[in-house]
Amino acid sequence: MPKIAVLQMNSGIDPEENLAAIQSAVKDAAEAGAKILFTPEMAALLDRDRKRANAHLSAGYYGGVLRSLALLAESYKIDIALGSLPMPVTDTLNANRAYYFSRANLGQVPPVTYDKMHMFDVELSSGEKWRESSAYQAGEDVVTVDDTPLGRLGLAICYDMRFPALFEELGRRKCDAISIPAAFTVPTGKAHWHVLLRARAIEASAFVIAAAQVGKHADGRTTYGHSLVVDPWGDVLLDMGGESPGIGYCDIDLARIAEVRSQVPSLANRREIAN
Repeated sequence: MPKIAVLQMNSGIDPEENLAAIQSAVKDAAEAGAKILFTPEMAALLDRDRKRANAHLSAGYYGGVLRSLALLAESYKIDIALGSLPMPVTDTLNANRAYYFSRANLGQVPPVTYDKMHMFDVELSSGEKWRESSAYQAGEDVVTVDDTPLGRLGLAICYDMRFPALFEELGRRKCDAISIPAAFTVPTGKAHWHVLLRARAIEASAFVIAAAQVGKHADGRTTYGHSLVVDPWGDVLLDMGGESPGIGYCDIDLARIAEVRSQVPSLANRREIAN
């Protein structure tokens, strides 16, 4: 029964401070016996000032983050699911990119990456406006990591959770767990966070691990928190609340996957819907 660690963060505009928090969490998670550490979306920098954020990109800072995490995974013998980093893909646009560092193959292959497919372009009733597509290019590929301590792990990011077709495909690929790191707004979090994550776990008959950002951030935004682990039946195994950052742990009973799929064989019963 592998143990996982979930890092709930209040990432700010100082990337060195954010990296130090991740490094400390890797050490703590490994010493606690966790096999994987999951971090939130934009773990190394959360900054809506794009000029300031792009200055870190231009300085090559994120290459150092990736090298540091690869070394930590190897040194502490722990897999690291980095929620995401902004990485340039064109002259004007970045990808919101997740990374999975596997201690089993470091030095042989680069980390598995996934680019967020769905852009958060919304205007909320609270007055918050977000145009993620003005700075980010949507990804096109569904991605799984096929050899993790949890079995096959599907990768998604935040707003992706609202789009069932992605999770239908992850279910078709028989993912045992799905990582959904996030920096969720408070109004949408209160309304939809728990119900959507539980639904995704039920639909895929898989564990869902959602490491989240929390609290008032240095760039002025506020995020919902409530990092969750949900089992294939939809039961919430871990809820880290909406108040403060920290690290949480959860033992994952992989036998639960087959048990749920035998009771409600929705993956096996699925039919193609004609257009």
